[in-house]
Amino acid sequence: MSEKSVPSIELSQVVRTYGAGGPEEVRALRGVDLTIPPGEFVSVAGPSGCGKTTLLNLLGLLDSPTSGEVRWDSESVGQKSDRARARLRLEGVGFIFQRFYLLPTLTARENVELPMRALRVPRGERTRRASQLLEEVGLQGRERAFPHQLSGGEEQRVAVARALANRPGLLLADEPTGELDSGNTQAILSLLERVRQDRNASLVVVTHNPDVARRARRHLTMRDGAVVEDVREA
Repeated sequence: MSEKSVPSIELSQVVRTYGAGGPEEVRALRGVDLTIPPGEFVSVAGPSGCGKTTLLNLLGLLDSPTSGEVRWDSESVGQKSDRARARLRLEGVGFIFQRFYLLPTLTARENVELPMRALRVPRGERTRRASQLLEEVGLQGRERAFPHQLSGGEEQRVAVARALANRPGLLLADEPTGELDSGNTQAILSLLERVRQDRNASLVVVTHNPDVARRARRHLTMRDGAVVEDVREA
């Protein structure tokens, strides 16, 4: 698989409203301005319902703003077709979801191979890479296990391996260590940090875990759909 450039990502006056104009209207994001250059490790904190997951979805092109603009390398993503955005997302973004979203009918290795299959990576290469990634997250020997045969922590590690499959330039994680004990938490964080450094990838993590946040060098705090604090460490 060829290496891809790592994008700079910008949100300009981004608003995301659900149920606009109705009695249940929710303004999840309220005019967010944010730039994430290549290689940055960002933690995102804030109370439940403040817009953290919506922010991740917009950064990763899973959602589109109601108003405002999302740009990758100064190019407006909103001007691209649905197909082009899907391709950009598949090639450039690795998601680690809080609920894993593993396919129950596929083995651990097959779940990790899925993003590579979508890019038509040859079978031998994707099998080798999936096995390597599972070994890196501590699941060697569990390649043929199905999700129902794995613990919650093991499922989370499969999800991490899957997120890394296509060598993304942007990693987005929603409470990525919520199902892991302290030892596995540090191992996964070290792996993500190594990937970030090796590829100059950007890593954005929503977390309430102070041990996870401590690894970041930039800390965003959200409240009521807005970024109310943005602190970079020296």
